[in-house]
Formats: sequence, C-alpha cells, structure tokens
Amino acid sequence: MSVSIFDSFLTTSEMIAVFDDAAVVDAMFRFEAALARAQAEEGLIPPAAASAIAGVCKAELYDIPALIHAGRRAGSLAIPLVKELTRTVALYDEEAARHVHWGSTSQDVIDSAMVLVTREALQLLDAGLKELSGHLFKLAGDHLATPVLARTLMQPAQVTSFGFKLAGWLAPLVRARIALRTAAERALQLQLGGAVGTLSVMKDKGAPVATRMAATLGLRVADAAWHTQRDEWVRLGMEVAVLVGSLGKLATDLSLMAQGEIAELAEPSGNGRGGSSAMPHKRNPVSSMIALAAARRTPQHAAGLLSCMDQQHERGLGNWQAELAEWPPLFLSAHGALRALNDAFADLNVDRERMLANIAAQHGLVFAESASGYLAGAIGRPKAHALLEGLTRRVTSEGKPLDALLRETIEADPQLAAQVDLQQLASLFDPVAASEPARTLAESQLQALRSQMAELDATHPYTT
Repeated sequence: MSVSIFDSFLTTSEMIAVFDDAAVVDAMFRFEAALARAQAEEGLIPPAAASAIAGVCKAELYDIPALIHAGRRAGSLAIPLVKELTRTVALYDEEAARHVHWGSTSQDVIDSAMVLVTREALQLLDAGLKELSGHLFKLAGDHLATPVLARTLMQPAQVTSFGFKLAGWLAPLVRARIALRTAAERALQLQLGGAVGTLSVMKDKGAPVATRMAATLGLRVADAAWHTQRDEWVRLGMEVAVLVGSLGKLATDLSLMAQGEIAELAEPSGNGRGGSSAMPHKRNPVSSMIALAAARRTPQHAAGLLSCMDQQHERGLGNWQAELAEWPPLFLSAHGALRALNDAFADLNVDRERMLANIAAQHGLVFAESASGYLAGAIGRPKAHALLEGLTRRVTSEGKPLDALLRETIEADPQLAAQVDLQQLASLFDPVAASEPARTLAESQLQALRSQMAELDATHPYTT
C-alpha cells in the first residue's frame, strides 16, 4: 500500500504492510487456493487440478503493479488476477486451468482477502491496546492518591485523584478490546456466494465447499453471502472508529495537561523528540499531536463506510469500491494513534508538585462546594450557599484564600462559631482528603478492569 509522506507520519510501517498491495494480492491467492482444494475434496474438480492451481497461487510469481493497472480498466482487481492465474496454470496443465475460480465471483475473492488482512490488522490493534492499557494500569496504581484538579468546561472545578483520571482513560480502551472482538466474531467471515449469492453453479456442494474453505482460512462460515449486506462488516469498522475517538480524547487531555502554563504532565523528550525548529525551549507533545491528527481524519472514513451501505440489489455499483478504499485508513489511523500514545505513556513525566501547586493557585475556590455542604448542616443550605458565594467573590477580588476568609467570618460570628467545628472545616481544604472519594472509586474501577483484562489476555481471538 502506497501512502504519502504525510500519511506515514500518522501511522506505522507494520499497519502499512498489512494493507500493502502484495499482502492483499497474496490473500486473494490464498482464497483461490483454498477454493480449488475444497472443490477437489468435494469432488467438483479433479485433485490434480486443485494441486496445479494451488501450486501457482503465490503473489511473488506475478507482476502486482500490472495487475493493479489492469484492475482499474476491468473495474475489479479480481478480474486480471484470475485471468493471470488461469494463464499461469495453463502453462503447466491446460485442463486444470478450466477449473480456476470456478463457481466464485470477483467480490468473493476480494472481500475474503480483505477479511484475511483485516484479521492481521486487528492483531496489531489488540497488541497496541494491551500495551497502552498496561502503561495506564501502572500509572493509575502509582497515582491513586495523587490529587489533581478536575476541570469542567475548561475551568478548574474540584479536586480528584490522578489515578481516577487514568482509570477514566483506561476504561474505554478495555471496552474497545471487548467490542472489537465481539464485532470481529461476526465480521471475520468467508465471502462465497458466486454470481448473485446463491452458489448455484456448485449446486448442493456449495455449502460444504464454503465450510471447508472457512476451516482452511480460519474464518467463520457466513450465514449467507454478504455481497450487499454490509452491516456486520461496517459495524467492525465503526468500532475501530470509536476506538480512535477514545484515543483522541486521551490525547486531548494529555496535551492540555502538558501545556506550559499547566505543566502537570510531559511527554518524553530527548533525541530530537518534540523540538522546535525556531524555539529551543519548546517541548512539543508530538505523541498527542499524532493521535489527535488521526482522530481528526477518522470520522470522514467512518461516514464513508456508512454512506456505502445502500448497495444496489445483489451487487453494488461504486459503493462497494468506495468502501474498500475507506477501510484501510481507519486501521492506519488507529494503529498510528496507539503507537504514538504508547511512546508517550511508556515514559510519561508526572509532576505531583505542580499538580498540588495548581490546586493551591485556586486559593481554595475548588473546595467551595464541600465547605458549603458542611455549613448547610449548621445554618441551612440557602444561607451556606449565599455565604460561600459572597466569599468566593472576595477571593477573586482580594486574592486571599477562601479557607482564611471563611475562618475569619466564622470567628467573627459567635453564634456561627458555636455551630461549626473549625478543625473539621479546615480538613475540607486538604487536597489529599478531597481526592479520597475519587481514589476509592478508582480502586474499585481498576479492580474490575484488571479482571476484564485478564480474561482478554487469556484468549487469542484473531489467530487462525
């Protein structure tokens, strides 16, 4: 597969290789070899013909660029491929050449080939998700009790724990592994229907041939030909798109926390990583940049798949071809984002002191809700809310910490002072204590996620 230099920045060489022209053509030849062998085993063609056909189903024997060029004129890569395969078989056995691709159709071989390479792509995604999840699990365990600002609408809100934030990043990744496997169980299926999906040429041998082929290729036997019923296939593509969206969310948070003015996190640096051509002081979050770029590109490809689902009758005109072109970019973006974030989280710099400093810089305002809730027990909710609302305005104008202003106000009011435990009130402004509920929730969430991960790691769903 040929990609531009700009595309290559946003993906990996491993995923490019999965959808490389030679890899797809090789998968098409694997289909043809399996078809011939299954038909011979069912008595539809001579065993010698199957051996002759399978013997030359090797991509390296053919001029792949020439096949692709011819495919553009023919309207399908399968047409020149089958023609060249037939010609090559005839060089050794003219009788065997009569049985090449017998009873099948172009979409059978191309769809099945795409299923085969997609299985390899899913293996790469699963491995990348496992690696990234491992990094996040470790960081979450290390930072369960690390206080950090939670932010809503891009503004400081309350204090949470960094471990809780990490658990929030981790959960969609675990869910993605599960969802991809579930969707793949249905989507990784053989395509074999013949001209209009009925396998009419093979008559009563069609179903047994499909069963044998599926076993050889390690694919599920489809309930029926899915030439123009693309729901299960597109659903798998949508799960890849959702994964990229989750990676984009993670990259967004990481990049915001790595801003110089925030500086709570930093991606690894050194060896030219994240540098600037003009500003020596910069430490650019390049991993976040790659993941965000991938997330920006993905919705268009996902929409392209959905727009191709209204395929006409028993064979689509143009929409199937458009779908084929939209498919690889989803996986290229997903693996590129995964690789970039794995690079970042493998050696992420977490600045606990800066997290505490950013909390302190809020002058206690992020504890206002907790303080108001406590005072409500003494003076009622309306009065407590009004008191805190007035004091927070003074914090903003005077720059004096909220807890100090609150203490002064209470001490100046003997009746209020008699109702309030100042020591307990002061504890509400402790960042570590404030992060305790988040820490408790994170521990529970991480325990459940570890159990799910253990189940996922115990199985290997994408192997043949």
